[in-house]
Amino acid sequence: MVQISDSLAWQLVQGNTSFMKKVNGRTKRSGCVKFSVERGNVKSLSTYKYSGIANSRAADVSCTDENRAVLTTKTASKCATQPKKGSVTVPLNKHFAKTDKTIRSQVQTNFYRPDLTQDVLAKYSVCYRANRIAKGVTKPIPVKKGRGTKKN
Repeated sequence: MVQISDSLAWQLVQGNTSFMKKVNGRTKRSGCVKFSVERGNVKSLSTYKYSGIANSRAADVSCTDENRAVLTTKTASKCATQPKKGSVTVPLNKHFAKTDKTIRSQVQTNFYRPDLTQDVLAKYSVCYRANRIAKGVTKPIPVKKGRGTKKN
């Protein structure tokens, strides 16, 4: 497989990929929103900054079946033809403060992708909250019903 630059890869995949989900706006003014469900896309937006396909460096947090979280980062470009070997997974199974330090050391401190640090931490906090609810440690947050009509 031929190595190409990140910007060229984005130009090839930005219009159409199998991971893209397009949501039409309700008005002409709001327009169309493009989401992406690829691995390595932290915010699930179809943009060059968050793309896991187009960037040679990508970081992502995902939930596992055992109600735990995993930090996945891409490795060096020498494994570009073997996607299975091209990523490293770090289990995030400590308490929140230690996991926060782990994420910062993997993403920000070693100059991997410091621009994605806050986004990865935000996704981890959502995953952490969901795992605590699934384990039964905390109760789910009730949905606000709004103002309804009283039934007599």
